[in-house]
Amino acid sequence: MFTGFVWHERYMWHDTGSLAGILPPGEGVQPDRTFEHPDTKRRMRNLIEVSGLLEVLTPIAPRLASEEELLRFHTPEYVARIRKLSEERGGDAGEATPFGPGSYDIARLAAGGVIEALDAVVDGRVQNAYALVRPPGHHAESDRGRGFCIFGNVALAVMHARAVRDIERVAIVDWDVHHGNGTQAAFYDDPEVLTISIHQDRNYPLETGSLDERGTGAGDGYNLNVPLPPGSGHGAYVATIERVVEPALRAFQPELIVVPSGFDASSTDPLGRMLCSSETYREMTRCLMQIASEVCRGRLLLSHEGGYSNMSVPPCGLAVLEQLSGHRTGVQDSGALLVQVMGGYALEPHQEAVIERAAALVPVAG
Repeated sequence: MFTGFVWHERYMWHDTGSLAGILPPGEGVQPDRTFEHPDTKRRMRNLIEVSGLLEVLTPIAPRLASEEELLRFHTPEYVARIRKLSEERGGDAGEATPFGPGSYDIARLAAGGVIEALDAVVDGRVQNAYALVRPPGHHAESDRGRGFCIFGNVALAVMHARAVRDIERVAIVDWDVHHGNGTQAAFYDDPEVLTISIHQDRNYPLETGSLDERGTGAGDGYNLNVPLPPGSGHGAYVATIERVVEPALRAFQPELIVVPSGFDASSTDPLGRMLCSSETYREMTRCLMQIASEVCRGRLLLSHEGGYSNMSVPPCGLAVLEQLSGHRTGVQDSGALLVQVMGGYALEPHQEAVIERAAALVPVAG
């Protein structure tokens, strides 16, 4: 089994400024740094190397996404504004998405890295791939950045697959703790792209991600949201994969599965209130690999999104890549043992009620 891995040190040079978490510094708010900083991603990459797993992964070199590729989703005015601000002193892409000089090209490198990973999977050079890119992308809308995301990395890669690679049907399974509003919007009226988002109910964005957002026009029924209650953990996430995602994918029969992979549903994340562990992400990856092997020749691509805990992101990322590659390193995640005894880690009745409501919508998607 060959697993591709996208990484570039330049991703870590994306400068998000001195926000205090998500608050601008000022009277009563001491300057600090934004939650979306390089540490969690660099520590994940470092653990992959120290564990020895990096040696068995197939490196995939990223490239800059072209302006033509960006314009498949984003408006010319938005792309031009990001380029202009990047050439000056930076700015904000829209909502809670600060960036510094040079970030236009870094964001292009992130989008291009996901596109290159997709090409490697489609070409058969690798069976599956993980793109550890930054900045993230699933909140970016056509004309503005949101939630740390400048360009829609996964949306652009899927559009590339359909425009250039003759891939007709793609399924997107987003397990970031926040709703994948940008990816949903990109394909909301498209019956050839199934979008599924598993997220914490009314976390971010507050106005999107409900069960009744199912697509529009020809795309009606091809968007599924599972807004899990705060405090949901391993049991709820695995049940969602088994009862909602798996039957939806089998009905849809995609040629490729793409996962916006955020690790902010882990128990120690500052921007989520969920109770997942590294074993949760390992099991969800195993389930998706099994489905992919049956419906799309195993073609599976994961693109890094959120995750803001130095304690949780590295072992969660390692677990996913161990599962993708079929290689266990022997590195133990002691933090997983702590969360596994917490209330909410197993499936609770109020969580199951939401999952069952989402599962009732699956035949429509099929």
